[in-house]
Amino acid sequence: METKQAQRIQTSVLNAAERKLLVWLAERQPRWMTSDALTFIGTFGAAVTGLGFMLSDLDIRWLWLSSLGLLINWYGDSLDGTLARVRKTQRPLYGYYLDHTVDCINESLMFIGAGLSQLVRLDFTLFAYIIYLFLTINVSINAHLKGEFKLTYAKMGPTEFRLIMVIVNTLMIFVRPLQTFALETCIIGRPVVLRTFDLLALAIILILSAMYICTIISDARNYSKVDPPRKAE
Repeated sequence: METKQAQRIQTSVLNAAERKLLVWLAERQPRWMTSDALTFIGTFGAAVTGLGFMLSDLDIRWLWLSSLGLLINWYGDSLDGTLARVRKTQRPLYGYYLDHTVDCINESLMFIGAGLSQLVRLDFTLFAYIIYLFLTINVSINAHLKGEFKLTYAKMGPTEFRLIMVIVNTLMIFVRPLQTFALETCIIGRPVVLRTFDLLALAIILILSAMYICTIISDARNYSKVDPPRKAE
Protein backbone atom coordinates (compact mmCIF):
# COMPACT_ATOMS: atom_id res chain seq x y z
CA MET A 1 0.00 0.00 0.00
CA GLU A 2 1.67 3.24 -1.15
CA THR A 3 1.34 6.10 1.30
CA LYS A 4 2.18 9.76 0.75
CA GLN A 5 3.71 11.31 3.85
CA ALA A 6 2.55 14.72 5.01
CA GLN A 7 5.08 17.51 4.65
CA ARG A 8 6.68 18.31 8.01
CA ILE A 9 6.61 22.05 8.78
CA GLN A 10 8.96 23.13 11.57
CA THR A 11 9.65 26.81 12.20
CA SER A 12 10.52 26.79 15.89
CA VAL A 13 13.31 28.91 17.36
CA LEU A 14 15.57 25.92 18.07
CA ASN A 15 14.64 23.88 15.00
CA ALA A 16 17.83 24.32 12.94
CA ALA A 17 20.21 23.52 15.80
CA GLU A 18 17.99 20.70 17.08
CA ARG A 19 17.77 19.06 13.65
CA LYS A 20 21.57 18.96 13.30
CA LEU A 21 21.92 17.52 16.81
CA LEU A 22 19.29 14.84 16.20
CA VAL A 23 20.94 13.72 12.94
CA TRP A 24 24.30 13.61 14.75
CA LEU A 25 22.79 11.47 17.52
CA ALA A 26 20.94 9.21 15.07
CA GLU A 27 24.13 8.47 13.15
CA ARG A 28 25.77 7.32 16.40
CA GLN A 29 23.03 5.08 17.75
CA PRO A 30 23.99 1.41 18.21
CA ARG A 31 22.52 -0.96 15.63
CA TRP A 32 20.26 -2.58 18.22
CA MET A 33 18.55 0.74 18.95
CA THR A 34 15.26 1.04 17.06
CA SER A 35 12.70 3.78 16.54
CA ASP A 36 10.18 1.80 18.60
CA ALA A 37 12.65 1.58 21.50
CA LEU A 38 13.20 5.34 21.35
CA THR A 39 9.46 5.96 21.31
CA PHE A 40 9.05 4.05 24.56
CA ILE A 41 12.14 5.71 26.05
CA GLY A 42 10.22 8.93 25.48
CA THR A 43 7.27 7.48 27.40
CA PHE A 44 9.57 6.48 30.24
CA GLY A 45 10.83 10.06 30.32
CA ALA A 46 7.26 11.38 30.52
CA ALA A 47 6.55 9.07 33.47
CA VAL A 48 9.74 10.23 35.20
CA THR A 49 8.67 13.84 34.63
CA GLY A 50 5.28 13.27 36.23
CA LEU A 51 6.84 11.35 39.12
CA GLY A 52 9.31 14.17 39.75
CA PHE A 53 6.46 16.67 39.97
CA MET A 54 4.59 14.50 42.49
CA LEU A 55 7.67 13.83 44.62
CA SER A 56 8.35 17.57 44.81
CA ASP A 57 5.70 17.62 47.57
CA LEU A 58 8.30 15.86 49.74
CA ASP A 59 11.25 18.01 48.67
CA ILE A 60 11.34 20.70 45.99
CA ARG A 61 14.67 19.29 44.79
CA TRP A 62 12.77 16.37 43.25
CA LEU A 63 12.12 18.81 40.41
CA TRP A 64 15.61 17.82 39.23
CA LEU A 65 14.07 14.41 38.49
CA SER A 66 11.27 16.10 36.57
CA SER A 67 13.81 18.01 34.47
CA LEU A 68 15.75 14.79 33.83
CA GLY A 69 12.49 13.19 32.68
CA LEU A 70 11.93 16.06 30.23
CA LEU A 71 15.40 15.46 28.80
CA ILE A 72 14.76 11.72 28.45
CA ASN A 73 11.38 12.43 26.87
CA TRP A 74 12.97 14.81 24.36
CA TYR A 75 15.64 12.25 23.53
CA GLY A 76 13.19 9.45 22.79
CA ASP A 77 10.33 11.46 21.32
CA SER A 78 12.46 13.61 19.03
CA LEU A 79 14.99 11.01 17.94
CA ASP A 80 12.68 8.11 16.97
CA GLY A 81 11.56 9.64 13.68
CA THR A 82 15.02 11.03 12.89
CA LEU A 83 16.56 7.59 13.35
CA ALA A 84 14.07 6.09 10.88
CA ARG A 85 14.79 8.81 8.32
CA VAL A 86 18.58 8.51 8.68
CA ARG A 87 18.42 4.71 8.30
CA LYS A 88 15.70 4.98 5.60
CA THR A 89 13.45 2.61 7.56
CA GLN A 90 10.36 4.83 7.69
CA ARG A 91 6.99 3.15 8.24
CA PRO A 92 4.54 5.99 7.45
CA LEU A 93 1.30 4.34 8.61
CA TYR A 94 2.64 2.48 11.63
CA GLY A 95 4.97 5.31 12.64
CA TYR A 96 2.29 8.00 12.39
CA TYR A 97 -0.18 5.91 14.39
CA LEU A 98 2.26 4.89 17.13
CA ASP A 99 3.92 8.28 17.47
CA HIS A 100 0.71 10.25 17.94
CA THR A 101 -0.98 7.68 20.13
CA VAL A 102 2.03 7.57 22.44
CA ASP A 103 2.36 11.37 22.39
CA CYS A 104 -1.11 11.71 23.94
CA ILE A 105 -0.18 9.19 26.64
CA ASN A 106 3.11 11.00 27.31
CA GLU A 107 1.46 14.39 27.69
CA SER A 108 -1.18 12.95 30.03
CA LEU A 109 1.56 11.54 32.28
CA MET A 110 3.26 14.93 32.50
CA PHE A 111 0.17 17.15 32.82
CA ILE A 112 -1.62 14.90 35.30
CA GLY A 113 1.58 14.20 37.24
CA ALA A 114 2.00 17.95 37.75
CA GLY A 115 -1.67 18.32 38.69
CA LEU A 116 -1.43 15.59 41.34
CA SER A 117 1.34 17.54 43.08
CA GLN A 118 0.88 20.55 45.34
CA LEU A 119 2.67 22.71 42.79
CA VAL A 120 -0.36 23.43 40.63
CA ARG A 121 -4.11 22.96 40.63
CA LEU A 122 -5.28 19.79 38.90
CA ASP A 123 -8.13 21.58 37.11
CA PHE A 124 -5.63 24.01 35.56
CA THR A 125 -3.39 21.23 34.26
CA LEU A 126 -6.36 19.28 32.88
CA PHE A 127 -7.63 22.36 31.07
CA ALA A 128 -4.17 22.97 29.60
CA TYR A 129 -4.05 19.33 28.52
CA ILE A 130 -7.43 19.63 26.81
CA ILE A 131 -6.26 22.65 24.79
CA TYR A 132 -3.09 20.75 23.89
CA LEU A 133 -5.23 17.88 22.60
CA PHE A 134 -7.29 20.34 20.54
CA LEU A 135 -4.08 21.49 18.85
CA THR A 136 -2.97 17.89 18.33
CA ILE A 137 -6.28 17.02 16.67
CA ASN A 138 -5.98 20.08 14.43
CA VAL A 139 -2.50 18.99 13.35
CA SER A 140 -3.84 15.54 12.43
CA ILE A 141 -6.78 17.01 10.49
CA ASN A 142 -4.46 19.23 8.44
CA ALA A 143 -2.07 16.34 7.84
CA HIS A 144 -5.01 14.47 6.29
CA LEU A 145 -6.61 17.35 4.37
CA LYS A 146 -3.60 19.42 3.31
CA GLY A 147 -0.74 16.98 3.58
CA GLU A 148 0.96 19.37 6.01
CA PHE A 149 2.22 18.25 9.38
CA LYS A 150 2.76 21.48 11.32
CA LEU A 151 4.83 20.91 14.44
CA THR A 152 5.17 24.48 15.69
CA TYR A 153 2.98 27.46 16.51
CA ALA A 154 4.29 31.04 16.88
CA LYS A 155 7.88 29.76 16.64
CA MET A 156 7.24 27.47 19.61
CA GLY A 157 7.32 23.69 19.55
CA PRO A 158 7.55 20.83 22.06
CA THR A 159 11.31 21.33 22.50
CA GLU A 160 10.90 24.99 23.42
CA PHE A 161 8.17 24.17 25.93
CA ARG A 162 10.34 21.46 27.50
CA LEU A 163 13.22 23.91 27.83
CA ILE A 164 10.97 26.50 29.44
CA MET A 165 9.81 23.91 31.99
CA VAL A 166 13.42 22.94 32.81
CA ILE A 167 14.22 26.63 33.40
CA VAL A 168 11.13 27.07 35.59
CA ASN A 169 11.98 23.93 37.59
CA THR A 170 15.52 25.22 38.17
CA LEU A 171 14.26 28.63 39.29
CA MET A 172 11.77 26.97 41.65
CA ILE A 173 14.58 24.99 43.30
CA PHE A 174 16.92 27.94 43.82
CA VAL A 175 14.61 30.94 44.26
CA ARG A 176 12.87 30.67 47.60
CA PRO A 177 10.25 33.42 46.98
CA LEU A 178 8.92 31.42 44.01
CA GLN A 179 8.33 28.46 46.34
CA THR A 180 6.42 30.52 48.92
CA PHE A 181 4.56 32.87 46.55
CA ALA A 182 0.77 32.85 47.07
CA LEU A 183 -1.81 35.17 45.55
CA GLU A 184 -5.30 35.23 47.07
CA THR A 185 -7.94 36.08 44.49
CA CYS A 186 -11.35 35.05 43.16
CA ILE A 187 -12.17 33.04 40.04
CA ILE A 188 -15.83 32.99 39.01
CA GLY A 189 -16.74 34.22 42.48
CA ARG A 190 -14.77 31.53 44.27
CA PRO A 191 -11.82 32.41 46.51
CA VAL A 192 -8.62 30.66 45.38
CA VAL A 193 -4.95 30.79 46.24
CA LEU A 194 -2.69 30.87 43.19
CA ARG A 195 0.93 29.80 43.45
CA THR A 196 3.81 30.15 41.00
CA PHE A 197 2.96 27.06 38.95
CA ASP A 198 -0.73 28.03 38.92
CA LEU A 199 0.16 31.33 37.23
CA LEU A 200 2.41 29.45 34.81
CA ALA A 201 -0.43 27.05 34.01
CA LEU A 202 -2.79 29.97 33.40
CA ALA A 203 -0.22 31.53 31.06
CA ILE A 204 0.10 28.24 29.16
CA ILE A 205 -3.70 27.97 28.90
CA LEU A 206 -3.97 31.51 27.50
CA ILE A 207 -1.09 30.99 25.04
CA LEU A 208 -2.37 27.62 23.80
CA SER A 209 -5.93 28.96 23.54
CA ALA A 210 -4.76 31.96 21.50
CA MET A 211 -2.75 29.66 19.23
CA TYR A 212 -5.73 27.36 18.75
CA ILE A 213 -8.24 30.14 18.02
CA CYS A 214 -5.91 31.86 15.53
CA THR A 215 -5.15 28.52 13.87
CA ILE A 216 -8.75 27.43 13.37
CA ILE A 217 -9.74 30.88 12.03
CA SER A 218 -6.83 30.81 9.55
CA ASP A 219 -7.45 27.18 8.54
CA ALA A 220 -11.20 27.71 8.14
CA ARG A 221 -10.58 30.68 5.84
CA ASN A 222 -8.11 28.71 3.73
CA TYR A 223 -10.42 25.71 3.43
CA SER A 224 -13.31 28.02 2.51
CA LYS A 225 -11.26 29.35 -0.42
CA VAL A 226 -10.35 25.86 -1.56
CA ASP A 227 -13.88 24.57 -1.05
CA PRO A 228 -16.15 27.64 -1.60
CA PRO A 229 -19.89 27.72 -0.90
CA ARG A 230 -22.04 26.26 -3.65
CA LYS A 231 -25.43 27.41 -4.79
CA ALA A 232 -28.27 25.01 -4.19
CA GLU A 233 -29.56 23.43 -7.37
